[in-house]
Amino acid sequence: MEAAGRPRVPHLEVAFTPRIERMAFPHSEENTASRLRLQALVGRLSDEDLALSTPYGWTVAAILAHLAWWDQRVLALLRRWKEDGVDESPIDSHAVNDALRPLCHAIDPGKAIELCLSSAEAVDAELETISYDLMKQVEGTTSTQFRFNRALHRNDHLNDIEALLRPQHNCGGA
Repeated sequence: MEAAGRPRVPHLEVAFTPRIERMAFPHSEENTASRLRLQALVGRLSDEDLALSTPYGWTVAAILAHLAWWDQRVLALLRRWKEDGVDESPIDSHAVNDALRPLCHAIDPGKAIELCLSSAEAVDAELETISYDLMKQVEGTTSTQFRFNRALHRNDHLNDIEALLRPQHNCGGA
């Protein structure tokens, strides 16, 4: 039959498919830049560099393992929230970091590098797939430390590592 006085044209009928609203992830460029910075940094680290310790008691290798853990947490939460819905998932970051310290120091430095790089890549890729609705739900629900912008955490620690390396790599004459 004709709809609103127009003849029915079978070859032009299109089934309605609801669109899931996708957006450009707002922190994509920052996350990518920090991941590339991380890759460049670890590519030039020596065994001696990995053993250097910060004033706050973490070796470079342990910091890399620490970064991997926090990226894995974000990755696990995103996957769970996509599947089961968003919940608060509270965390005491100071207690977690204190508990992580001996574990991160126990990880082989080469494995810490691998975990850090693969975790950064995986979480950045997952973040690129989230919907606008999920992002807004997370922002409205979680009152805990959850950063879509992974560059903030990475760059803080990359700055620490680079500052620690500066005296080691600038051994010139006076």
